[in-house]
Amino acid sequence: MTAPLLAADMLPDFQTLPAETIELEADQIDRAWQLSRLLPTEAKQWWTYLNSLALFSFEQWLADRAPDLAFDAQQGSILQPKYANVIDAVGHLRVGEFRVCLLVAGSLWDQHLTLLRAVVELPEWLAHFYVVVEVQEELSQAMIRGFLRHDQLVQQLQAQDLPTESDWTYALPQTWLDPDPNRLLLYLRLLTPAALPLPQRPSQAAATQPVDLVALLPSLQSPDTPLWQILSWEQGATLLANPELLDWLYRLQTAPAERAPALVEQLGDLLQLFSQQAVNVGRWLRDELDELAQALPWVLLPPLNPALRTRSFRAPTVEAESILRELECTTDMTIPAQARGAYQDIPFAQVALRLYAITWPLSEAAVPEWTLLLILGSQSGAGLPDGTKLRVSDRTGLLIERTASRDLGPGYLFVRVVGERREKFLATLTLPDGTALTLPPFSCC
Repeated sequence: MTAPLLAADMLPDFQTLPAETIELEADQIDRAWQLSRLLPTEAKQWWTYLNSLALFSFEQWLADRAPDLAFDAQQGSILQPKYANVIDAVGHLRVGEFRVCLLVAGSLWDQHLTLLRAVVELPEWLAHFYVVVEVQEELSQAMIRGFLRHDQLVQQLQAQDLPTESDWTYALPQTWLDPDPNRLLLYLRLLTPAALPLPQRPSQAAATQPVDLVALLPSLQSPDTPLWQILSWEQGATLLANPELLDWLYRLQTAPAERAPALVEQLGDLLQLFSQQAVNVGRWLRDELDELAQALPWVLLPPLNPALRTRSFRAPTVEAESILRELECTTDMTIPAQARGAYQDIPFAQVALRLYAITWPLSEAAVPEWTLLLILGSQSGAGLPDGTKLRVSDRTGLLIERTASRDLGPGYLFVRVVGERREKFLATLTLPDGTALTLPPFSCC
């Protein structure tokens, strides 16, 4: 859909004013330098420094020229090292309800502008307006050189059949820029985002989740190696569209060498968390099982009442209530009346296991949270083999791991984790011989 014309579009003699010089303050330069220090290589530090100056100069220009327009840079990509580490642009900015992306230009006399493929193709990075800022760091100055409207940019790319470079960029002719920043202010004031709709569906590239990504990402441990030299565009799009993976990559490239093996081991869990469908335990609170839970199969337990039961290892409901009662007596855990759970019998490498999952909301939390209690035992009640492990991880890594020992434990393992509503948890069962089974993630939607 083409945006409606404004007065500026219809007047051929609309005057383009000279670009205004924006003087950068010493504290802005110092802050840009501080942000750049968070990056692992000189090249990334340099582009982060320039992008930071572009952000501060645009913010100052907007405040001077249009103080009535609300500007929000709190989620700006340059302020988050996981993004600044891989994206040479400033995305995730808001002016009112519009999404804005800043691009640092070279000299005014350069014939082409480098535009990252990611910021024009991946829904997570799209912007209504791409604003080009020339930063003259040696003079502590910047200028708004022009801008591109997303809809017009896409039309030009399609009409000109402009190829992408091997490094996942476009070389845009400078003539594509609208050179008048005053027109940008008109659009920001008079248009609505509905007039410039952005694609909402994931691109084909972003929807691809290559199975060899686990094997390839550790090759990026050296921060000097560009993504495009190791990954295909489809693999790179999967990475660039997922903040958790970008955070993992940043930690891998900046962590001490001794921590790298643990981070590489975490990658498999992380990929499963964002790529696999999760069991929605929130529906258990409504006496429902989602389709995934039914297929695994989980069996929904009736409302549990730990206070009324004595221990028996034959009926799952009785067994669960007895274990919960024991946990309340031996730990500081309190299981509320609204807690609901399910169990799954798992024949795993000739060991008959039974896993209980109990969940309940935490109403006292300022931000809505939920808890997941996992209990692993044997179907016979004879206890777990020594060395059996139950671990739970989330997108930040391993949260907790318990190991069975007849000398220390009651014949079962339990772990409890707490998260916000959109968080997912991944449980892995490991037998003494190292055989491991990772279950689909748990969520509470």
